[in-house]
Amino acid sequence: MIRASDLKKGAVVKIDNEPHIVETITVQTPGARGAATLYKVRFRSLQSKRKTDQAFRGDDVLPEGDFERRPVQLLYGDSSGWAFMDLRDYSQFTLTKDDLEAEWPYLTEGLEGLVALVSEGRVLGIELPLLVSLKIVETSPSVKGGSVTARNKPAVLSTGLVVQVPEYMSEGEVIRVDTRSGLFVSKA
Repeated sequence: MIRASDLKKGAVVKIDNEPHIVETITVQTPGARGAATLYKVRFRSLQSKRKTDQAFRGDDVLPEGDFERRPVQLLYGDSSGWAFMDLRDYSQFTLTKDDLEAEWPYLTEGLEGLVALVSEGRVLGIELPLLVSLKIVETSPSVKGGSVTARNKPAVLSTGLVVQVPEYMSEGEVIRVDTRSGLFVSKA
């Protein structure tokens, strides 16, 4: 059992006997005395991929999902799915674009730091590293004299993801993107 106040992004709990992963947590602390702190949590079902929003008090408890985190390597992919290899037993499995809806824009061949969530021998999903490096393939020309704190412009990355980058960035440069927020972090 895990208390709502101890929930963190990426934690897996059971809701209606189905494993759900915590996607976001918002904490609301009321100003009135004696009022309980509320934790508004967005869960994603690891089986059906449906999102669920629920609110809890800090002392509410949830049953922990029984699963295992296993390191995996991304082997290859195409427009329909990606093939992965379990680094412990070298077994291979494939996940479709529907299975990887949220992770799809960050996946590139050679990506390291991936972890598979496995329950009862079945892969439920993939956890991405916090930061990934992606190449800019399309953006407007860089502005001469543009500074780091200047305006931003949209850039299309090698996976098709569009992020806002500083206006001094140009095509061909590699940047680091936060996989939790989808925002530009730094030049790689």
